[in-house]
Amino acid sequence: MSHCSGYSDPSSFAEDGPEVLDEEGTQEDLEYKLKGLIDLTLDKSAKTRQAALEGIKNALASKMLYEFILERRMTLTDSIERCLKKGKSDEQRAAAALASVLCIQLGPGIESEEVLKTLGPILKKIICDGTASIQARQTCATCFGVCCFIATDDITELYSTLQCLENIFTKSYLKEKDANVICSTPNTVLHISSLLAWTLLLTICPINEVKKKLEMHFHKLPSLLSSDDVNMRIAAGESLALLFELARGIESDFFYEDMESLTQMLRALATDGNKHRAKVDKRKQRSVFRDILRAVEERDFPTETVKFGPERMYIDCWVKKHTYDTFKEVLGSGMQYHLQSNEFLRNVFELGPPVMVDAATLKTMKISRFERHLYNSAAFKARTKARSKCRDKRADVGEFF
Repeated sequence: MSHCSGYSDPSSFAEDGPEVLDEEGTQEDLEYKLKGLIDLTLDKSAKTRQAALEGIKNALASKMLYEFILERRMTLTDSIERCLKKGKSDEQRAAAALASVLCIQLGPGIESEEVLKTLGPILKKIICDGTASIQARQTCATCFGVCCFIATDDITELYSTLQCLENIFTKSYLKEKDANVICSTPNTVLHISSLLAWTLLLTICPINEVKKKLEMHFHKLPSLLSSDDVNMRIAAGESLALLFELARGIESDFFYEDMESLTQMLRALATDGNKHRAKVDKRKQRSVFRDILRAVEERDFPTETVKFGPERMYIDCWVKKHTYDTFKEVLGSGMQYHLQSNEFLRNVFELGPPVMVDAATLKTMKISRFERHLYNSAAFKARTKARSKCRDKRADVGEFF
């Protein structure tokens, strides 16, 4: 099992968060500063607007402020809409990122549906706009997928979003039968984000729609494994593992015609030793594709454990892993806090109602950066000392013989 952990207290994220998350500040101070940031989203300076959007996003990612934003939902939505329409690349990215966290805070319901209804058409327009910045289109694709996952209550809107994302990432499919490698382009990062957002939405589709998508993409998606971009290869491989999981969930005896050629490709990527690829990329790729190969061949998943506060969550399937990875990308270090406090995310991962932790227990869970440094230094010294002793023993054995 692999393990990752974090501290659920919001002050533990203050180191990476905005200025508004002062550990000693009161709730009133925090709300006062947030009101100021909301006002600054209307500033004439693009840099000021962008900084305000990022400050609000970081605050919402690091602390539950449901009541506060519920009262200002329309104002925030209007600000995001204005920045998406009139802003340049960086401002559009900041606005889209804030929209994602806003929907995560609101959870499913009429409020988030209104947010999606207002912002959805604008996000779609930017995603499909070939003249827009690739980075802005990439962030909007992720945002569109996340907001639709949370807020959509209309099945036709879900299908429309799937089609929009499909139209983007399928442009990376091999067009010529004689081609062996898909060369990456500036659009590759957009195609990756669109594929991952599409895969996320596929997990909440009705069975009939899932079957249609499987028939359409099962034989085309493997071509993305030939991309010269390591992130595209990994995104395609993880999407394939998830599709196999969905297909076998529908039909336990699901049969894939090209299984032999697919497993050969996956095995080659799991043992890739090409010298022209960076060592870091090869190490990352081999690790991921060993798990993907096990999933496709043996229906096996390497369980991961996520610790947050006094709780832990087991990630035991590809659907859960992909959902967790998506929300972690949006929330960053705030993911641990939201897992403990956000009812929507707790429902998604079947964690039950939030666990109440008293102040004394919370205090014992805190650890400062300095204390972490001391602990890590001591652990490093202990490991170094143990290795030195082990080497000394081997040297003695060698001399004896």
